[in-house]
Amino acid sequence: MKALLLRDLKLAVRAGGGFGLGLAFFLIVVVLVPFGVGPESGLLSRIAPGVLWIGALLACLLSLDRIFALDWEDGSLDLLATAPVPLEGIVTMKALAHWLTTGLPLVLAAPALAILLNLPTEGFVWLVVSLGAGTPALSVIGTFGAALTVGIKRGGLLLSLLVLPLYVPTLIFGAEVARRGAEGMATQVPVLMLAGITFAAVALLPFASAAVLRINLR
Repeated sequence: MKALLLRDLKLAVRAGGGFGLGLAFFLIVVVLVPFGVGPESGLLSRIAPGVLWIGALLACLLSLDRIFALDWEDGSLDLLATAPVPLEGIVTMKALAHWLTTGLPLVLAAPALAILLNLPTEGFVWLVVSLGAGTPALSVIGTFGAALTVGIKRGGLLLSLLVLPLYVPTLIFGAEVARRGAEGMATQVPVLMLAGITFAAVALLPFASAAVLRINLR
């Protein structure tokens, strides 16, 4: 399992779907927003949590189609499916590799980019907490979507259409945690809801993804 994780990390970086792509897109979104809505600091402070979360969500979405595509193209996916390792464990390692190369860098970069949107300093910790708790769910849900569309030519658009509705609850509660934290309000309820979504996704979706892969590989 460890060897599979290291292999996927190397493939993600070499294929251009790792640290640079997601961070660059995240930066572009954050930089362009003030040009679109104006430089008024009060407005930027109010919309900063939502903008940062939308940017992180879309950045995670960029590399989802690569999770299984490379293995499908070179035949490695068939070998992995017949390996003595459970397919559910393989799916979990691929989701973890996606989070380490995409989600984690976004979590670490978010406070620096929040400065550009004039997010109150009180909200920095809660922004990191919300992204740290929510981005694993984005990777796991995205892995499920990638399993559904594996083998489909130009399935990136279909993958986005399938995954985006599933991302909405995570987006709502993640942005709410950051917003309440920035305004000094209680954050317990949205944090618990966000954590519940992530735990449910991590517990259930690897089995659903493995089942879908078995059907697609027949």
